Amino acid sequence: MADTQNTGTTRGLLDRLNEGPVVCAEGYLFELERRGYLQAGSFVPEVVLDHPDVMEQVHRDFTHAGSDIQQAFTYNGTREKMRLMGKEDKLEPLNRNALRIAGKVARDTDTLLAGNICNSNVYDPTDTDTVREAREMFEEQVQWSAEEGADLVIAETYSWTGEAMMALETIKKHDLPAVITLAMHREPHTRDGDTLADACKKLEDAGADVVGLNCMRGPWTMLETIKDVRAKCEGHVAALPVPYRTNEEEPTFMALRDHVCPHHVPEGRPFPMALDPFLCNRFEIEDFTRQAHDIGVNYFGLCCGCQPHLLRSMAEALGRRPAASAYSPDMSKHAWFGSEARDINKQFADKL
Repeated sequence: MADTQNTGTTRGLLDRLNEGPVVCAEGYLFELERRGYLQAGSFVPEVVLDHPDVMEQVHRDFTHAGSDIQQAFTYNGTREKMRLMGKEDKLEPLNRNALRIAGKVARDTDTLLAGNICNSNVYDPTDTDTVREAREMFEEQVQWSAEEGADLVIAETYSWTGEAMMALETIKKHDLPAVITLAMHREPHTRDGDTLADACKKLEDAGADVVGLNCMRGPWTMLETIKDVRAKCEGHVAALPVPYRTNEEEPTFMALRDHVCPHHVPEGRPFPMALDPFLCNRFEIEDFTRQAHDIGVNYFGLCCGCQPHLLRSMAEALGRRPAASAYSPDMSKHAWFGSEARDINKQFADKL
């Protein structure tokens, strides 16, 4: 498959992966909702039309933190979603504007422009009408990505092997590198019954350039499964967890329950607006990244909940020094806890 460089970058995705790990920021939905430019629940990326300057700054913030890829913010920017919102007329402008904003940052920073397609939320393998509908959504979004100069296309958050395979087939028609990531829910298999490792192997054998997992699971409930994927697959493997402290009993961020303040969140379910107490710290992200890298993962990122300081920690765990590393912590200079603190403050530090 051709490793195109449509944005003028000197190295395409496969070149970069062959040189070392690649980092890709995802999670724009949550980041823009926190900033007040996107509605939780509907999660439609109209920000690319209403506030393109804000969207551009988010791309730049994540690039500053270490992202090698500008993923166009078209997640949920599908015909089905826009139809439900009564805004189908905005579909093509939304997709093209997202690609152009991301492309501008890619050109400015020698990073890659990625088109993005996602789970259709209509796919039913027993219903030929929904299969056709999902395929048509993929085809138009990938077509727009190709026309706007994408260097690759990311197809993400698929629960069905069959739907992911259909997304891959659509991308391959345009001879673009394909990153295909699956979402693992409570059960350790896809909705059509494959283990995640087997599904990734099927996608790799069908021509995916990168396969792996994204979203739903936090670092510690994704790690064992990504080990299985790495053992099964021969090529490049991706791991993009959500940065939340999921656990064996509550393995996805949708499954998490707030057992401390259950009456302060609707139905005791923190997803998606009250996940703050479950956020991983930067040291946990570093630890996950090192462990995943040690087993051979080489395409990294964070999904919903990604924040620049966490992405920087991921990049630094891979031995990188993004621009934001100029401001990485140096506690030796702290007034109370630093090695150069005045004695009167050091002596009082334990009483703070």
